[in-house]
Amino acid sequence: MNILNHSRINHEFKIGIVVAQFNALVTEKLQQGAVSQLEKYGVSDADITVATVPGALELPRITKKLANSGQVDGIIALGAVIRGETSHYDYVCAETANGVAQVSLNGPVPVMFGVLTTDNIEQAISRAGGKGDNKGADCADGLVEMLNLEQQL
Repeated sequence: MNILNHSRINHEFKIGIVVAQFNALVTEKLQQGAVSQLEKYGVSDADITVATVPGALELPRITKKLANSGQVDGIIALGAVIRGETSHYDYVCAETANGVAQVSLNGPVPVMFGVLTTDNIEQAISRAGGKGDNKGADCADGLVEMLNLEQQL
């Protein structure tokens, strides 16, 4: 039996983080969580590339460009979309999720989706490390797992 697992870390990974600046109060905390967690895995600051974009809808384009650049082994896409009084929220969430998923499925490197979709700012802050886990750190964990698994295939 051949068992693939993610427990080994035997590579110095180069990681890209693409961060939406809209709702920066939240996205900056997500970015900090991701960087902090990557450092726990031994990823140095020099091996982390951070690209900022205006909002969540811009995440897929820059994520795709970074994925195709050959500069990174994997990417974390971070953002925060908070429900408003119009249906704009639904479109932004759907298109962002679809775009980032397409980059991960069809691109050369894995991409973790760390875009919060919440009803209010309090929920977003909580999911960015306020009262619980930090989704940015969770994405860093997931990306390292994926990179280790892909090395074994």
